Amino acid sequence: MIILGIDPGLTCTGWGIVAKSGSRLSHIANGQIRTDAKAAMAARLVELDAALTDVILHHRPDAGAVEEVFVNVNPQSTLKLGQARGVAMLSVARAGLPVAEYPTKVIKKALVGTGGAQKAQVQAMLMVLLPGVKLAGEDAADALAVAVTHANMLGSHH
Repeated sequence: MIILGIDPGLTCTGWGIVAKSGSRLSHIANGQIRTDAKAAMAARLVELDAALTDVILHHRPDAGAVEEVFVNVNPQSTLKLGQARGVAMLSVARAGLPVAEYPTKVIKKALVGTGGAQKAQVQAMLMVLLPGVKLAGEDAADALAVAVTHANMLGSHH
């Protein structure tokens, strides 16, 4: 099974793809999608959708998983993040794929064993779980963590 994980963001959306075969996980690809901060909101959302659609068409995942929005101190940032997250979910669902959602704490706990893990700890665990992985950046690492979490949750009730 091929799983697409997405860490949504308007400025930068991370994506990561892993394959699960039995209990074995392997890295397929990861990357980051940046939108033009000077462009209109609608144009940025279209750009994000087009880029995610390209990833889906190229890698043909069987399922998608998206990190849930956390509320920022700045309501405007939260709103923008929510819009990017909506586009991410739409891109995956429009491809006919099931979409799972995971809160950040669940992702950190699944990878590191504690919901309060630091980003560096999550990235270190990705290096253990996916030997030789080259991370395209922090958002791509977060997206791979989402994909790994979903792979681990498959078959379990959550």
